[in-house]
Amino acid sequence: MEIYQLRTFITVAQQGHLTQAAEILHLSQPAVTAQIKALEEETGVSLFDRCPAGVSLTEAGKLLLPEAEKILLGSREMLKAARALQGELDGKLRIGTILCPRLLRLGPLFAWLKQRHPLLRVSTVQGISGGVLNEVRKKELDAGFFIGRNPYQTVHAHALEELQFVVAAPADWRVALEGCDWRMLGRQPWVGGSQFSSLSKLHAEVWRENNIAPRKVYEIDQEQTMLSCVEAGLGLCILRREAARAAEREGRLWIWGEIGRTVTLSFIYPADMHGDPLIQPVLAALAEVWPIASLEEAVA
Repeated sequence: MEIYQLRTFITVAQQGHLTQAAEILHLSQPAVTAQIKALEEETGVSLFDRCPAGVSLTEAGKLLLPEAEKILLGSREMLKAARALQGELDGKLRIGTILCPRLLRLGPLFAWLKQRHPLLRVSTVQGISGGVLNEVRKKELDAGFFIGRNPYQTVHAHALEELQFVVAAPADWRVALEGCDWRMLGRQPWVGGSQFSSLSKLHAEVWRENNIAPRKVYEIDQEQTMLSCVEAGLGLCILRREAARAAEREGRLWIWGEIGRTVTLSFIYPADMHGDPLIQPVLAALAEVWPIASLEEAVA
């Protein structure tokens, strides 16, 4: 069954005459007759009865006409949609993600992209900041999210938010540590960050600034694992304030205090991809879900 056969069937039904239908379709009458016959053979039913004025629908034809109209309308809608996609951005981006999707606003970000660039395909790779930065630098990832200071000129970084961090302790350590100073904290066991974790550098910098060298019981690469270790009573840890406060409200840990510094959350991509047609829509989406002046400048 072909679309052109259905179009002929509908036109003949509307005109009630083979010759008039042929004129509208710019076909010969034998061609129209042949198409109707082919459709009748495929459906196994007679569609028209001949009458003195032309042709009229059989009962089967009356029942099948609305179905044919639906199919023809659907084919037109498909062509309309296909034409709308002509010239649309088409490609794939691999984006490195860190921490939790809610913090990165991935849902609103991807929804914005899907609505405006339906052919753009995005895949994510979960990792840690240092690993994402390294893979973006080597172009194994097209872009990603990163916490900390970007040391590479070959990587563009757009600031999204300044993250606050606190020192978190097991809940039952509060009595012993409340009111203590950094020197006392330096005598306690700590849960540190692994080599490529942004929190590893943050721990080292804070310890150096406060002249302490605590014993690390573990080196962890994921924030949620660090959080779990603190809750389990293994040691102190520097955690994102938002995550630590949520845990403290539930009585799962205690916040000793803030570290007195912020760390930048950025969106990064290779510098030579600045202006790339695949990167620009993501920057535009980020400017919507993260209304930051630097992003607005990036897509201007």
